Amino acid sequence: MAQKKYLQAKLTQFLREDRIQLWKPPYTDENKKVGLALKDLAKKYSDKLECCENEVEKIIEEIRCKAIERGTGNENYRTTGIATIEVFLPPRLKKDRKNLLETQLLITGRELRSKIAETFGFQENYIKIVINKKQLQLGKTLEEQGVAHNVKAMVLELKQSEEDVRKNFQLEEEEQNEAELKEKQIQRTKRGLEILAQRAAETVVDPEMTPYLDIANQTGRSIRIPASERKALMLAMGYHEKGRAFLKRKEYGIALPCLLDADKYFCECCRELLDTVDNYAVLQLDIVWCYFRLEQLECLDDAEKKLNLAQKCFKNCYGENHQRLVHIKGNCGKEKVLFLRLYLLQGIRNYHSGNDVEACEYLNKARQLLKELYIDPSKVDNLLQLGFTAQEARLGLRACDGNVDHAATHITNRREELAQIRKEEKEKKRRRLENIRSLKGMGYSTHAAQQALHAASGNLDEALKILLSNPQMWWLNDSNPETDNRQESPSQENIDQLVYMGFDALVAEAALRVFRGNVQLAAQTLAHNGGSLPPDLPLSPEDSLSPPATSPSDSAGTSSASTDEDMETEAVNEILEDIPEHEEDYLDSTLEDEEMIIAECAPSGGSFQPQDCSSSQMPSGLSSRCIQDFSSLPEGTD
Repeated sequence: MAQKKYLQAKLTQFLREDRIQLWKPPYTDENKKVGLALKDLAKKYSDKLECCENEVEKIIEEIRCKAIERGTGNENYRTTGIATIEVFLPPRLKKDRKNLLETQLLITGRELRSKIAETFGFQENYIKIVINKKQLQLGKTLEEQGVAHNVKAMVLELKQSEEDVRKNFQLEEEEQNEAELKEKQIQRTKRGLEILAQRAAETVVDPEMTPYLDIANQTGRSIRIPASERKALMLAMGYHEKGRAFLKRKEYGIALPCLLDADKYFCECCRELLDTVDNYAVLQLDIVWCYFRLEQLECLDDAEKKLNLAQKCFKNCYGENHQRLVHIKGNCGKEKVLFLRLYLLQGIRNYHSGNDVEACEYLNKARQLLKELYIDPSKVDNLLQLGFTAQEARLGLRACDGNVDHAATHITNRREELAQIRKEEKEKKRRRLENIRSLKGMGYSTHAAQQALHAASGNLDEALKILLSNPQMWWLNDSNPETDNRQESPSQENIDQLVYMGFDALVAEAALRVFRGNVQLAAQTLAHNGGSLPPDLPLSPEDSLSPPATSPSDSAGTSSASTDEDMETEAVNEILEDIPEHEEDYLDSTLEDEEMIIAECAPSGGSFQPQDCSSSQMPSGLSSRCIQDFSSLPEGTD
């Protein structure tokens, strides 16, 4: 099958170079039947490729039929508005995996999913549709989602079974339950990541009690990201980690939606950030690898663009010849696994595009890197006996060019360094939380406290000065702004307290109205401003705040609230389980998959010729970080 894909690519390339239009005479007659000239063309190209003339003729005929089919579809679309969608079915359907489906573009995503399920024999609720590298939104029309005529749609199945197995009711019921569980798992993933990202945005959670997300550089130290991008970056990295967890378990159908969601959120971050961190480059590799293992790489029209983008990001992040990486981390051995996969995917993509020379060059690069990255199992065993994990052993040996003694020292030093950094980061988080609580105790809102501490670089005294100099910051409240703008009528007792301190009675009353009866805030502001209020504060009396009424349903809702909290805890814990403990987990690989694929690609006559194989081997469609700290962000992004 791989050989056929290669021949299709080469023949398509020849046809374009020779400007041959197979759907026109002399290759197609007026009845759209094959012309005699096609045999001459097949002989010409078979001689050029040094392969069987009959096989070449058969492939050219397939290309001709597809061209006529596309032309008929184009004409039909122009006259009726009915578009044609090329549907790519899951790998388990060995035959007719590419099919054409006609549809109006004004129907919703749900209607298209239903139509695909009915046409190709799927259960509607257990499939997902990916078009233009995005999950199809069920509630919007195809037109609203940018779906156009001749677009490619990939079907992801949440359950997999053979036709004869599906006849067994009990097994079918079990698989339906499994599909439902997987769909719920995807929804819990989204909820868990949103909760963790929100906690990170608030920065007021107790690090000892509450799991939260943080972003760190390669050394493990937290870095500051603009608030406008922080949540998007958190979600992007979170979805990426979840997708990578599914990739490890070879659950590619569930991994791909997570990776595509990660790509969506990364695109909300500024280009400068994306060009200077390797996370985005690694994501591009993971997306292409996922399509590859799903045997659907031809659905990814911009595979070459993604691989080139990854290569560019690596160069920007690591520097020319990895100088910047070596300067920061002292070595570049571990990162070479990323380039191995990059070269391998570039080789496969070029092969199926008919570029055999380029494919061979990339494959040779990958093969050379595989030799460099090979680890002697006995050396891993030696490090395991010293109390290190297999992951630490692999990473340490690659960082130290296979030297066991140096690797042991490297791992020990890194452990000690990370332990100290984590201790310092935890203490910094604890101090910030205490400072926020101190300012809240003075009457300021959480939001105002956060803003002031951010501006004061964490210094409590400076933050208090900022708040006193800018009393309008007190209006940065956490609750509903519509109710926050109302002012309370101060009590005479509070007015008397301020008068006793030496402030004018009318000014005291105005200050208490502004600060809703908070004597401490009113006194501090008046003292800081020489006994008067700044002119930009609202002084006119408005409706007083009434105490929140206790609804009869409040007590009845306790059980429901408890259930929601349990569900949130479950969602968060599920995310935490898939977040790797080691900060360089994304660089750790046994390289078993890469080794297997490279072994199946044998150089012949200077060209790249993968052997024909099953889906577990070379597939026909270019076919197989509570993130407590992400260490793949390079220094210099603070």
